[in-house]
Amino acid sequence: ANPRPPLAVGLRREGWCEAAAAGMAVARRVFHLQPCESPPAAMSRNGYFFEETGYLKCDTDDGCENKEEGGGEELFDTVNSSIVSGESIRFFVNVNLDVQQNVTESEGAGCVLLHTSRKYLKLKNFEEEVRAHRDLDGFLARASIILDETATSLDDVLREMLKHFAEDSDNAEPSCNFDKIMSTLFTDSGAPREGNVHLLSDTIQGVTATVTGVQYQQSWLCIICTIKSLQRRHVCISRLERPQNWGENSCEVRFVILVLAPPKMKSTKTATEVGRTFATMFSDITFRQKLLETKTEEEFKEALVHQRHLLTVVNQRPSAVTDGHKTHSHKPLKLYEFLNVGKGIVDDLARRFPVYALDFTDGIIGSNKAIGKYITTMIFLYFACLLPSIAFGSLNDENTGGAIDVQKTIVGQCIGGLVYALFSGQPLVVLLTTAPLALYINVIQGICVDYQLHFGAFYACIGLWNSFFLVLYSLFNFSLLMKLFKRSTEEIIALFISVTFVLDALKGIIKIFEKYYLDVSANSTTLLNLSMEHSVSGNQTDVHSAAIHHGRETAVLSLMLMLGTLWLGHTLYQFKKSPYLHSRVREILSDCALPISVLTFSLVGSCFFQEIEMSKFNYNPSESMFTLAPIQSLSIGSVMSAMGLGFLLSMLFFIEQNIVASLTNAPENRLVKGTAYHWDLLLVALINTGLSLFGLPWIHAAFPHSPMHVRALAYVEERVENGHIYETIVSVKETRLTTLVANSFVGLSLFLLPFPLQLIPKPVLYGLFLYIALTSIDGNQLFERVALLLKEQTAYPPTHYIRRVPQRKIHYFTGLQVLQLLILCGFGMSPLPYMKMIFPLIMIGMIPIRYNLLPRIIEAKYLDAMDAEH
Repeated sequence: ANPRPPLAVGLRREGWCEAAAAGMAVARRVFHLQPCESPPAAMSRNGYFFEETGYLKCDTDDGCENKEEGGGEELFDTVNSSIVSGESIRFFVNVNLDVQQNVTESEGAGCVLLHTSRKYLKLKNFEEEVRAHRDLDGFLARASIILDETATSLDDVLREMLKHFAEDSDNAEPSCNFDKIMSTLFTDSGAPREGNVHLLSDTIQGVTATVTGVQYQQSWLCIICTIKSLQRRHVCISRLERPQNWGENSCEVRFVILVLAPPKMKSTKTATEVGRTFATMFSDITFRQKLLETKTEEEFKEALVHQRHLLTVVNQRPSAVTDGHKTHSHKPLKLYEFLNVGKGIVDDLARRFPVYALDFTDGIIGSNKAIGKYITTMIFLYFACLLPSIAFGSLNDENTGGAIDVQKTIVGQCIGGLVYALFSGQPLVVLLTTAPLALYINVIQGICVDYQLHFGAFYACIGLWNSFFLVLYSLFNFSLLMKLFKRSTEEIIALFISVTFVLDALKGIIKIFEKYYLDVSANSTTLLNLSMEHSVSGNQTDVHSAAIHHGRETAVLSLMLMLGTLWLGHTLYQFKKSPYLHSRVREILSDCALPISVLTFSLVGSCFFQEIEMSKFNYNPSESMFTLAPIQSLSIGSVMSAMGLGFLLSMLFFIEQNIVASLTNAPENRLVKGTAYHWDLLLVALINTGLSLFGLPWIHAAFPHSPMHVRALAYVEERVENGHIYETIVSVKETRLTTLVANSFVGLSLFLLPFPLQLIPKPVLYGLFLYIALTSIDGNQLFERVALLLKEQTAYPPTHYIRRVPQRKIHYFTGLQVLQLLILCGFGMSPLPYMKMIFPLIMIGMIPIRYNLLPRIIEAKYLDAMDAEH
């Protein structure tokens, strides 16, 4: 027999009527709710109707009339009844006939409201969830088991279980009032006197869905309760001597499980979670039969341990996808997969070409239009592409002496972005020039200065070698190697990119402070000279003006602009979660957070404080935009050295392009049109070939802009689990229009140079970097686990790795990831230029670390659990 029938465990905030006091002081009626298995024999619209076996008719107009057929000291007649309503709810009513009392209409006036809610709980997975074993081990260590309980009423059984707690020295609770706990288990705790409805408050019971409805497992009942005065969790199991009839869906109860827990507990240690552990075990009918045959507590415990073993063995499935959790387990890569030249590209085109037309029409034509979302996304994407182009163009201008400037960066962004938007397999990926590319360009400039090489020619040669290697990678299906990158490795690289944005912003603001705030001697000398010059003419106002222009006010204002841009952008980004304004207005403000914050503080810095000098990006108009690089001037040695640098650059392109595409196509984003890793890599190679020949900056898939682009086009829902709010993407509008329009506007921005784009102060661009870094860590599991170190356990979210992995192993794994991140930052941000060139190899070196080193420290099953999707 299968030890685990296909059952779902349902949580019911409702109960079974044990006793309800009503009527005069001399009269008492006790009601027990039970299901009526057969429909009533007759119906009426004015009250209760009973089957032919009943002896009592109760009418709301005429009261109750006793028709007694039996005798005895205390006679209880059993009647099947039905309350006539829209849902035809049936009850089984036991009436104490000792006292005959007419029911008047006034007696039923004390109506109260009872809130009932139900939700399904998953059966606990004993193979994956470590807490299942710890719950049972904790129970066995101080087992509270009552065998063959003779009490018949539910109240008496619970009193005996609480009494068992009180008498057990191991489970002593000094400040616990068990009478108060007894009352807390029922709905009438703290209720008004007229609302004395005696129902269980919180229960878990097994159910099975059938064609005719839902069938309850009626032989066991799990009662859970949270008590503030408790110090720790308590579990008691009581086996009744005879099956008891306790009302609806509990007609033959033999086992009662009582779980008590304090409120301040970790999300995996709550009363509900402990109850779920034991409810999963008791949902097996074979196991319950074995428990009925046990004679002693030791045999009872042995049956529990055996059932745990069976549940663990049954759950061991070889499939890589279990319980909806996607792991990164893949079949081993074979050599023939890489020798099948061009197969990946052909498969990508076959997958994406049938839906190519839909990339232009989705959201525009049809019932599900999303024109408003497209407009806000275009505005966001325009600023997200233009401002980094200005920032890195200005940086390249300083590093290359004007060889690559802001104008060329904008032109390259426009051309590359438009080509990729039209022909790519995954148009939601955004191409940009990035900070690592700016570092490479700086290193190349240093090499050209040292060896007296022509920068344009050497730069183009490196770019052509880079494109050559990328073409080879795409033809030989090298993107299959990305299967070896686990989720944890991808998140380390993603967090490294976020750290580079933060460091770029900090470096920029530090330079401003060094120039305007810390260089006091230079500023004071300037002021002294100006004061001596103007003292002769008597013009003191110019001295004050000069002091403001060259004083510390510039540094302080720059810091305020940077932090203000970050604050306003992030506040508006989170505004969709606030209760203010209409939901559509909140969504628009959230999508336009980046342009609003940049425009606002650019206006503040350039207009409201005109008398304060601000640091602005350099703009030197290029004489010739499209001039072929003189590659023929390079020697053979220079070309071969360029090949080595081009190979290292291709590794950076390969990793960045594929990891960003993988993060964009993540399962939680719910994209449906398919991927195109190989084709997109080939297209990036072709784009950068043209950019290299004309001395334009290289571009590749950008993080976090690509996932943010997906987020802007997504419809998101908020879901609550155990008090924790999660945002879940329901669907995404997959379109090419947003990137097409945004990059077209980037090209038109050439006409906005130098005015008004040069009015954007550099500190606002630094604030943009901080905003991008802060929003990019949203959903980064590594960052979430680092944050766990600063949280108390009760605030831990009930994520899949919290359920499956011991807490200590989680912190070990997080520490090892942080160590890898520091090593990557050490190479990628080293002041030594050649150290920066090899940091892509460090990224690839993380693969053997994950597969060979980490399993020696942490068990493989825990590593796979933390690398799994939600």
